[in-house]
Amino acid sequence: MEPKEFGLNDVVEMKKQHPCGTNRWKVIRMGMDIRIKCEGCGHSVMIPRREFSRKMKKILIKHEE
Repeated sequence: MEPKEFGLNDVVEMKKQHPCGTNRWKVIRMGMDIRIKCEGCGHSVMIPRREFSRKMKKILIKHEE
């Protein structure tokens, strides 16, 4: 399995849907932990990078620098 390349401000799809019904998340902080923000309700969650890589399905919108 190849490593998924994601960056700051990318919009990603996770394997599990958020309780609000949306499956789009925006990466708002990167480091040892990744903070993602739900595009539907605005709730943000911080999870370890390793867990994020495992739970991320695909990148929907790649942020251009």
